Amino acid sequence: MTRYLRGIYIVWVAWRYGLDELLLQSFNRPGLTAFARVMAFGRNLRAPRGQRLREALEHLGPIFVKFGQVLSTRRDLLPADVADELALLQDRVPPFDSSIAIATIERAFRKPIDTIFASFEREPVASASIAQVHFATLINRNGEIREAAVKVLRPGMLPVIDKDLALMRMMAGWIERSSDDGKRLKPREVVAEFDKY
Repeated sequence: MTRYLRGIYIVWVAWRYGLDELLLQSFNRPGLTAFARVMAFGRNLRAPRGQRLREALEHLGPIFVKFGQVLSTRRDLLPADVADELALLQDRVPPFDSSIAIATIERAFRKPIDTIFASFEREPVASASIAQVHFATLINRNGEIREAAVKVLRPGMLPVIDKDLALMRMMAGWIERSSDDGKRLKPREVVAEFDKY
């Protein structure tokens, strides 16, 4: 899906879950509030705002779910009801085959797995929408054994991450320029913080 089509899809999901209403109300201008009410006609927007935001993020996929999880920890930016709802976001994804994880690691290091780690657990300890984690042990230069958690991206995730992060940066800039709340919430900083993950 091209970036343009993905952008249209994101706008459609935002409209479907009433996120446009939440955004327009944040401008605190009577004309825009009335416009938000007209735009809400025919949509079921009775669910609490936090629930609608959570469901929209789930609908948009793994990058947005992860963004919501990170955002839920920023109680300095969000009302408590929204932060509590975002804290419910969970990754419920089965693991991908460990042979794919091993091949990914070997390709990244250009070495066989047994020359990288003293041991590598084939069974992942955790699996999420973006990556899964395997336990391993390393032997450092002093001959000491160190335990490690190896996070391996799901196949094909890097282009999805790059595309969605670019769209998030664009939307954050627009929100920050569009309202006083947008400036106060500093969405570009939030996206930059998320980008570190």
